[in-house]
Amino acid sequence: MADKILIESLHDGQVVSLTLNAPKANVLDAEMMTDLQKALDGLAEQPDVKIVTFTGAGDHFSFGASVPEHTKEKAPEMLRQFHGLFYALADLAIPTAALISGQCLGGGMELALMCNFLFADKSAKLGQPEIQLGVFAPPASLLLAMKIGQAKADDLLLTGRAASADEAHAMGLVAQVFEDRESMMAGVEAWAEKHILPRSASSLRYAVKAARLEFNNVVKNKLQQQERMYLDELMATHDANEGIQSFLERRKPEWKNE
Repeated sequence: MADKILIESLHDGQVVSLTLNAPKANVLDAEMMTDLQKALDGLAEQPDVKIVTFTGAGDHFSFGASVPEHTKEKAPEMLRQFHGLFYALADLAIPTAALISGQCLGGGMELALMCNFLFADKSAKLGQPEIQLGVFAPPASLLLAMKIGQAKADDLLLTGRAASADEAHAMGLVAQVFEDRESMMAGVEAWAEKHILPRSASSLRYAVKAARLEFNNVVKNKLQQQERMYLDELMATHDANEGIQSFLERRKPEWKNE
């Protein structure tokens, strides 16, 4: 079986490209998260890395985390593993960029939100559709408000709608929008060569720690609270379990509002 995370070292080890490699959906299932955690752990021993980029193989960044792993029985391990990626990224303090084509939803969107920079092409659709399944998105519930403000965060989190690349740019979420994937890859390459590669790798890491002091404090101290609310309260409701089950059974959910 092919590796679910492709790792490429560029510019003499100054750039590390991590590709979610399970097209077309690039679902962040347990296997992919394990591979991604290993890749992040390996970066700690590479002092020359100045930026880590995340892309999705094929036409889409990621449809999100695995819905079958969201069931009440499997959710504790899924969240533990998924949230571990956010703690690892916070501790690494290496500049990160998400290069987004196509669907960037749910857990895939949350991975992108954790990055310092988001770039997108015109095909990108960014959203947190969890509410449509009767659940909520723990990391995004923290990260979106810090990134784009509470009102815009509420819009995406409570409606579950997806924003276009241009709308996400207007929100301040996406740094730059490109016409297509090819121009995005070339454009981000040129941006990194101009703005990141001339800098000191060690100084960049201190700059990330300084710039994200409050951001990372929220991630490390509040994400566990969101996790407990999700597992102990939300998953004790009928509707959260019904939403997940109806998705798996490809039918319309029957809400009881309880």
